[in-house]
Amino acid sequence: MQSFIFIGYRGTGKTTIARKLAERLGVPAFDSDAEIERQAGKRIADIFAQDGEPAFRDLEESVIAGILAQSVPLVLATGGGAILRASTRTRLRQSGFVIGLTATPETILQRISSDAATQTMRPNLTDLPMREEIVAVLGQRKALYAETSHEIIDTDNRTVDEIVEHIFAKILPHRSAGCEHIHFRVGG
Repeated sequence: MQSFIFIGYRGTGKTTIARKLAERLGVPAFDSDAEIERQAGKRIADIFAQDGEPAFRDLEESVIAGILAQSVPLVLATGGGAILRASTRTRLRQSGFVIGLTATPETILQRISSDAATQTMRPNLTDLPMREEIVAVLGQRKALYAETSHEIIDTDNRTVDEIVEHIFAKILPHRSAGCEHIHFRVGG
């Protein structure tokens, strides 16, 4: 079995879906942001504020490489900006089946507004109001998410269980058969 890697903007469900899929597959689940915070001994927002984004991206790249170097299948949820470095995008695609998760800006705003961790752990990425920031950053990253993904799943109006079921019904059978690239798109 191959590893599964989730990418996408914050609030698209990466960590929650990764945990559920890993549990169902009986493999370890990792969250690169949580591992970065563990290794750095501080919150991501503090890393950005104290050390700057380039230092954060260096640590992120190193942490992701370390997780993916394991010789066992696993499920990894990455941070929303993990796709910003070409070397990380390449590593992700070569190390597992990459699933890009999407949602509308309205859904993302609702999800991150109701998540306490957003305020305490995640840095603002711009000086824009939150909805405008989401639209702007999604616009900048959309092509990178698409380029890195083997499949894209829209998480709007879907439960975690529905998404995991989709992966079991549509992706796992193809991966077991040795298909290298699956380019069907689910949802919007």
